[in-house]
Amino acid sequence: MHVLDLRGPGQGHERWGQLCARSAGLEGPADVAAREVIAAVRERGDAAVAELTLRFEGRQLERFELTPHERAAACEAIPGELRHALDLAAANIRRFHATQLPHDTGLHDDDSHLVSRARPLRRVAVYAPGGTAAYPSSVLMTAIPAKVAGVAEVILFTPRPDPVVLLAAELAGVDRVFTVGGAQAIAAAALGTRQIPRVDKIVGPGNAYVTAAKRQVFGLVDIDGIAGPSEVLILADHSADPTLVAADLLAQAEHDVLACPIAVTDHPALVEPLRRALAEQLETLPRRDIAARALADHGAIVLVHDRDAMVAAANDYAPEHLELLVHDPRALLDRLHSAGAIFVGPCTPEAAGDYTAGPSHVLPTAGAARFASPLGVWDFIKHTSILELSGAALRAQADAIVRIARAEGLEAHARAALLRLR
Repeated sequence: MHVLDLRGPGQGHERWGQLCARSAGLEGPADVAAREVIAAVRERGDAAVAELTLRFEGRQLERFELTPHERAAACEAIPGELRHALDLAAANIRRFHATQLPHDTGLHDDDSHLVSRARPLRRVAVYAPGGTAAYPSSVLMTAIPAKVAGVAEVILFTPRPDPVVLLAAELAGVDRVFTVGGAQAIAAAALGTRQIPRVDKIVGPGNAYVTAAKRQVFGLVDIDGIAGPSEVLILADHSADPTLVAADLLAQAEHDVLACPIAVTDHPALVEPLRRALAEQLETLPRRDIAARALADHGAIVLVHDRDAMVAAANDYAPEHLELLVHDPRALLDRLHSAGAIFVGPCTPEAAGDYTAGPSHVLPTAGAARFASPLGVWDFIKHTSILELSGAALRAQADAIVRIARAEGLEAHARAALLRLR
């Protein structure tokens, strides 16, 4: 891993600025292909979905949806120990998200009733990658908040579904499963076809083509966000165990060669023990080639002066995952305002957040934690404003309504108020 020294002038500051300025981007090389896929599905519906699936995946699709019997049969193949682990994760996720349920708010008096009414979306699509990868945790972390919010129909889209993903769907309360993937699944969910119903929102991770398609259908439907590579920033001081710091950096690095594992420390003596721990753990890591490349290309050990500088670095980077392996970590919490999720102390690995702790692991990446939030029940709720004025309330506001309307050159607005005063 590169060492960036921010304790004085030098090239470290330039490289650190580049890391902080990263973004998921608004366009990419997959956009042209995704645009063509969406156009084909808009024009030819199910026929295009089947043709594109055959072209990109080599699968012949005649019937897109799995039957309840097929789903149940697949779940029977899951070992009891893994089923128990997923049960535990599902229970914790459901219990946490139940605390996020919103309430109607507003103002009421004798002359007016003004309400912000909260209601769930009607139909939501959850996307889960298939084939060589299986992510049951992502199904739990997206579908359960939707069902807790009260979404009537949650649909899972996943190509070549692994049985463990189908079990996660059952535990999460998913209503329907379609074995359609890629940009064509996103297009079909956003547009609707004869076999696939149109949804209100699409959530969940996917490859570059899925992400590009989600970007382009936003406006037809809502989406959870634009996901970039996974990332962790670890604040580590003299009290940090280099073995744990290395383990958590590698847990992020093994995701993808584009993953961003970063440690920030005010303790220079940590650098060499951390490098040794990384080398030792890499030797036996099954995905060591991926992790090693992520460490070399996108990782860094960042040296700063003190705790204040560590906090500043974390806020500047705005990481998806922020770990506090420092003395008295709670003392830093109020000053850390730009992170998707914060993991406090040595007994809270980021892996717990990925699987079992409870809060959704769908988090803002690529610096979006400056303005975005984790996926939650609120993502599946829409608010409607309800206004009811009495005659007295309208009379009290009418002069202001008329003056503002005429200032904007909208005479019909003014008359709509004045005519009611007759």
